[in-house]
Amino acid sequence: MFKRFVKIICLTACAIAISISAVTQAKAQGLVVDAKASLLMEAETGKILVENNPHEKLAPASVTKVMTMLLIYEALDQERIKWDDMVTTSAHAASMGGSQIFLEEGEQQSVRDLTKAIVIASANDAAVAMAEFIAGSEEAFVSMMNTKAKALGMDNTNFVNSCGLDATGHLTTAYDIALMSRDLILNYPDVFKFSTTRLDKITHTTARGQEEFGLTNTNKLIRNYTGTTGLKTGSTSEALYCISATAEKEGMHLIAVVLGAPDPTIRFDSAMKLLDYGYSNFALIAKEESGTTMGEIKVFKGKVEQVPVVIKQQTNVLVPKGKHIVIDSEVRIKDALDAPVAVGQTAGEVVYTHEGQEVGRSELVVAEDVAKASPQDIMDRMFKQWMFKGEAEIENTEIEDKEEEQKEEKEETADDPQSFLLDRAENAVEAITNLQASRDKYSEKQRR
Repeated sequence: MFKRFVKIICLTACAIAISISAVTQAKAQGLVVDAKASLLMEAETGKILVENNPHEKLAPASVTKVMTMLLIYEALDQERIKWDDMVTTSAHAASMGGSQIFLEEGEQQSVRDLTKAIVIASANDAAVAMAEFIAGSEEAFVSMMNTKAKALGMDNTNFVNSCGLDATGHLTTAYDIALMSRDLILNYPDVFKFSTTRLDKITHTTARGQEEFGLTNTNKLIRNYTGTTGLKTGSTSEALYCISATAEKEGMHLIAVVLGAPDPTIRFDSAMKLLDYGYSNFALIAKEESGTTMGEIKVFKGKVEQVPVVIKQQTNVLVPKGKHIVIDSEVRIKDALDAPVAVGQTAGEVVYTHEGQEVGRSELVVAEDVAKASPQDIMDRMFKQWMFKGEAEIENTEIEDKEEEQKEEKEETADDPQSFLLDRAENAVEAITNLQASRDKYSEKQRR
């Protein structure tokens, strides 16, 4: 059970990001994307701003590598692999066609250089080499890809390989690509170091000696669109031209997905059109900062009876620009917690809504540790409560006595007003006489 408190907050914005209304607005503004499917997502909130056939299963080409990149960075984060680990290229990895860095069987490259080649140059051979290094085989890695996809809610995705070459049953959707792109950029922003690099190189070391090989970023947006942070392009005869484009401006990170564009120019133009629409029409509004006190919660059998609850992490609310809309903020605090209570323990939540629709929420946590009360603490508390009750009863009795005196005076005045006024006058004369006597005595003392 929660205690519920609602406060109305007027913002110079509206925290509403329903895909249906956004699409309607987009069409009204003439936003048309020439592709089989497209979608625009705000990364922090995960809200869909524009969508077209978002759940249609399509071949993704090398945009597949977003998942490959995600699993590489996850393995690095979990220290299952290291940047300087050396990877030996298998015959299978070396046989990959399409975009590649022309690895030779038996050639060794570092995890860093192979990852760089995947992110910048979309190298298929590098993707397969990393898949085998992490999972033992590409098949095992693909199983990991599909398991991760399910965990992310990518319900319409099935991966068959790690690089994105056309294969029967290798399908995903614009929405699912946005989900895995969001997970990558939010959890592993280090990927931007490579995804924003226009030109780089690796060195092949083989029986022929050492040769440098240039890497050119396949994402033209990094030099044509301000704020671009990535992420991955792809093209095959079946998939046509695809991209998962990410950009950050005005404190807001957007993900634009385009699948099945007829040519590379339309692919990039469509992504820019989507991003422009997002930045022109939406913004993020910061709510209460982390640590802001939002109320108190009762603590059973604790050294103190209640403790403050605060915002755990600041929430940003997605809002259309240029509108004055009322946002409801509902603070839900649990009825009580049992001692002992630790700092950071969940105590409730704040739910932000607009016209009854949720647009964001923040977790509430306990701000202070509360130890369990000892038997003596409980006895002391009971004694204080008893004393307070006694003092309150005495105070109430005094108030009642005063009220009774005033009531009697009013009755006397009503029964014999002339006598009551005469008594008051005599009292006043006596007080004046005493005051004058005191003054005379003081004056006589001064003369002496």
